[in-house]
Amino acid sequence: MDWLPDFAAAALAAILAITLHEAAHGYAARALGDDTAARLGRLSLNPLRHVDPVGTLLIPGFLLVSQLLAVGRVDVMFGWAKPVPVDVSRLRNPRFGMVLVAAAGPAMNVVIAFAAAILLHPLQGPGTDNVMDWVEQFLLLSLIGNLVLAAFNLLPIPPLDGGRIVGGLLPSAIGLPYLRLERFGLFIVLGLLFLLPMLVPGFDPLRSLVARVVFPVARGILDITGHSG
Repeated sequence: MDWLPDFAAAALAAILAITLHEAAHGYAARALGDDTAARLGRLSLNPLRHVDPVGTLLIPGFLLVSQLLAVGRVDVMFGWAKPVPVDVSRLRNPRFGMVLVAAAGPAMNVVIAFAAAILLHPLQGPGTDNVMDWVEQFLLLSLIGNLVLAAFNLLPIPPLDGGRIVGGLLPSAIGLPYLRLERFGLFIVLGLLFLLPMLVPGFDPLRSLVARVVFPVARGILDITGHSG
């Protein structure tokens, strides 16, 4: 059971990241005029209300088991929650409002990443306290995990947040057809992240995203919050 503390830290970090990400969408929508999430009970900090069978359970579970069996460790994890319902037509400025609502989720993840980096300060230095070691691990996982979630959701593929941001910023003649790709979005994401890497040697966009975007941004946040050196 040596893996249990590590699993608990990763699970708690993921639950907080996903829950606050989705709550941010709902609160942003309500602030901009749409109370759909509140009326449907999705404006909630209860993680169970945001569980998506594929994105929250199946994909992370597959990644966890496959990596443990293949290499004995977990290098990359990602997933997504059930999207908070937003009625764009009820927003005071539908197109720009959609952009702000979509951006609220990744923005929340970046805020959490900064908070985790700041909270790491008191835990730096020598020590053998198992509880403090676990808290430090949890905060590091929160830092990286929230940046992974933000970066993944900013991919410009509807229905990911990045797709909705791009669709809202494009001229209507292009943006509306682009947003209609949402019905195929899950298949595009799964094909890009899983099918193509199996067919094309060396093609691994998820690892590239982590190595080229997430880690440099994490290093920058640590530098900004006083961890340089």
